[in-house]
Amino acid sequence: MCQALSTLPALYILSPILFSKQPCECLKAGRSHLEKVCKLWSTDPLKLKLWNKYRISNIPSLIFLDATTGKVVCRNGLLVIRDDPEGLEFPWGPKPFREVIAGPLLRNNGQSLESSSLEGSHVGVYFSAHWCPPCRSLTRVLVESYRKIKEAGQKFEIIFVSADRSEDSFKQYFSEMPWLAVPYTDEARRSRLNRLYGIQGIPTLIVLDPQGEVITRQGRAEVLNDEDCRGFPWHPKPVLELSDSNAVQLNEGPCLVLFVDSEDDGESEAAKQLIQPIAEKIIAKYKAKEEEAPLLFFVAGEDDMTDSLRDYTNLPEAAPLLTILDMSARAKYVMDVEEITPAIVEAFVNDFLAEKLKPEPI
Repeated sequence: MCQALSTLPALYILSPILFSKQPCECLKAGRSHLEKVCKLWSTDPLKLKLWNKYRISNIPSLIFLDATTGKVVCRNGLLVIRDDPEGLEFPWGPKPFREVIAGPLLRNNGQSLESSSLEGSHVGVYFSAHWCPPCRSLTRVLVESYRKIKEAGQKFEIIFVSADRSEDSFKQYFSEMPWLAVPYTDEARRSRLNRLYGIQGIPTLIVLDPQGEVITRQGRAEVLNDEDCRGFPWHPKPVLELSDSNAVQLNEGPCLVLFVDSEDDGESEAAKQLIQPIAEKIIAKYKAKEEEAPLLFFVAGEDDMTDSLRDYTNLPEAAPLLTILDMSARAKYVMDVEEITPAIVEAFVNDFLAEKLKPEPI
């Protein structure tokens, strides 16, 4: 049994979920043993809270935490135990982007550049693969966005991190891209980048500032929603307008969605202004604790996406309609009142966070 547990990371296995303070025993046992143990946790009431807290969208997922602070050490533990089975890099804490990316980068004409050429630039780290149809669709849009940003005089570079299944597929796909790539043969560096950002699915576009800090993990939605790239480098907005391109975020955890009754942009904008101070307050509170906010905030107008969401969650047609939707828990919280005020929204949010609201099934 492990000793001095306060000096070791706690271990969360979400497949569905396992919590253990004996990481060495778990790792030694191997993945097959972990999967058997995980089945015992399938009805644990803590499960959904953990899924939401760590924004788990795919299983199996393995997250390492610092047992002293509770902060995430590594989001992609399965890659860690695959790449470092002997634990030589323990405790697997995050490294600066500059250190992880260090080494040669390629252009599709065969030219090689050192990663130091990225200094002073915003960087998009693009996780994608040719076999993935949504990836190919995004790449076509991203090529145009890249061109517009460069033509506007912005210092911006994209690095393709391939998830292709062969080098030939990588070369074919990369031939369509005007930016840089990590060499396909450098599997260790590609894996380290996946680990650094806890990649759970593709396509994913992470946008970094010139210091290598994350601006947004939602580069895909930003590119699709901002064809003219006017919002580059796409600092996160406290409140989003629900659309086809960002609806996937509804699956990342609990989301407050305010439905309004008009397709008029003015109506949606007024709703966003109503919610924004509450959203900013919640985001700031959790940022101070170096934690992700427990809610995302959306305004939904009248369109096919909204109709589909109402149908799927069995919501009434009323508007305005204030809701919190938790897809992973298949739960909804609904406030149907004639007038939505900031005080009503804030009380609704606070009651949800305090677990005072009674959920209805989705």
